[in-house]
Amino acid sequence: MAKFNDVVIVGFGLIGSSLARALKKADPEIEITAVDKNHDYLNYAMDNNLADAAYDYFDSYLAAADIIVICTPVGQMGATAEAIAPFVTSKTIITDVGSVKQSVIDAVEKVLPYSEMFVPAHPIAGAEKSGPSAGFDSLFVNRWLIITPIDETDLQAVERVTALWELCGANIDFMEPRHHDLVLAITSHLPHLIAYSIVGTATNMAEDLQREVIKYSAGGFRDFTRIAGSDPVMWRDIFIENKESVLDVLQRFNEDLSELQKAIRQDKGEFLQSQFTKTREIRNAVVDSGQAGRAPYEEK
Repeated sequence: MAKFNDVVIVGFGLIGSSLARALKKADPEIEITAVDKNHDYLNYAMDNNLADAAYDYFDSYLAAADIIVICTPVGQMGATAEAIAPFVTSKTIITDVGSVKQSVIDAVEKVLPYSEMFVPAHPIAGAEKSGPSAGFDSLFVNRWLIITPIDETDLQAVERVTALWELCGANIDFMEPRHHDLVLAITSHLPHLIAYSIVGTATNMAEDLQREVIKYSAGGFRDFTRIAGSDPVMWRDIFIENKESVLDVLQRFNEDLSELQKAIRQDKGEFLQSQFTKTREIRNAVVDSGQAGRAPYEEK
């Protein structure tokens, strides 16, 4: 396993703080530097021994880093990389945790002096809560970490980023960036959009009915409210940055939803049962793959 001496984490929210916890647990000798504009986050990092140094600005300390991990919302990653650029060397590895890959690559690659040292990555892990206090050291254990290198990406840098996430307990896979964005549009982005829409519908109901919806929430609606409780800034950026894939998948969803609507109106019970049987098989496959454990926020 590769040795890391100095890891800089830019953006010390849920993912950044969980990464720090996981690395400190795996190797307490790793020097963690936390960078964030939020002084409360930096104070939390230092007070809880999650970081050995904390800054609200970029400077020459970045040159000593083995790896810089950008954990900001995807809409800020290009600007973050541009701010980092004057202080990195040809040996500085930079990676990210963004849920969208192609737009991040386009934004980051053009502002870094050594773009071949940028390794795009995405841990398929998270929770609806945000901020460093929501983080925990097992967030990435047995979760997928997808790396989406491009042709110019340095292979040794890819190996180092792979080793970093393996140290946190993640399983590693590789994808082409645009394919990643389409897959995540289906598995993550569309479900969040639907959850925001359904919960939004409830908030637009008459006040008395809204109170009853909240009071008598069944498991399905509760799950939607959990998803819809996710960081609004992060998800605003994800939908904008992955616009093409989300709209593509949303169009397919609308077509399928129209078919279900027609089947209900026309009492096509056999069609409905057939569709529900197929979706049940997908659920069983998710369980069999080991990706249906307790929600991350329950594992703290």
